[in-house]
Amino acid sequence: MPLKVQRDIESSINLTPLIDIVFLLIIFFMVGTRFSELNDAEKSIPINVPSVSDAQALTSPPQKRVINVLASGQIVLDDKEVSIAELKQELTVASEQYKQLGVVVRGDANTMYQRIADVMATCRQADINDLNISVRVANGGDDVKSLR
Repeated sequence: MPLKVQRDIESSINLTPLIDIVFLLIIFFMVGTRFSELNDAEKSIPINVPSVSDAQALTSPPQKRVINVLASGQIVLDDKEVSIAELKQELTVASEQYKQLGVVVRGDANTMYQRIADVMATCRQADINDLNISVRVANGGDDVKSLR
């Protein structure tokens, strides 16, 4: 009776994950080297860059516009009495000039809430995204806070 000879399967190491990691490292170093070469190339251009003593933005952002709603229902925009239509027109023009324009609405505690709601709706119609309401903290004394 013939004997069956069984050969042991040789164990082998799976190199696929190791090769993947090596390729990722090679790509990482190639990309990093390319960026440093670009930076060096920029510095190698012979040019005299002007120097300044105080570098700031060319234009400063405008301050937040303040809308006061008085107890009588009058609307005051930056110390100027306006109607709802004039308020919308002025805020629309200001918003077109500076898209991130902020507005603070200050309403008298004794005014009708409807008037403040009208002012807030007008601000939204004028594309004002940074809209705040000024309130006084009840237990904090004279502290005035601005709510978003």
